[in-house]
Amino acid sequence: MTESDLRAIFGENLRKRRIFRGLSQAKLAEMLDISPNFISDIESGKRWVSSDTLVNFASALGVEAYEFLKPPQAPTDEISDFINSYTEKAVDAASTAVIRSLNELRKQYI
Repeated sequence: MTESDLRAIFGENLRKRRIFRGLSQAKLAEMLDISPNFISDIESGKRWVSSDTLVNFASALGVEAYEFLKPPQAPTDEISDFINSYTEKAVDAASTAVIRSLNELRKQYI
């Protein structure tokens, strides 16, 4: 694995966790007193972070710092099959809400 690979992994994990928390780049930047452009560069794999900044990101997003460095895990076929199966069978209003949620998960993880 190269440094470029690690930057890309970190950036993607940061983006996913930021979005999961419902934060824009600008809001996260404000929380950490850093530039939104810096966050954009990190998320796109163009820049790296210091250990202090890594810890600050982890604290702001409520995760352990090492979580940012874990390569993405491909979802199992079982999970994909479940999502696809459920969306095909759903017909009522409650199911529609669940389908929307599943589609959001699909966008983020599949």
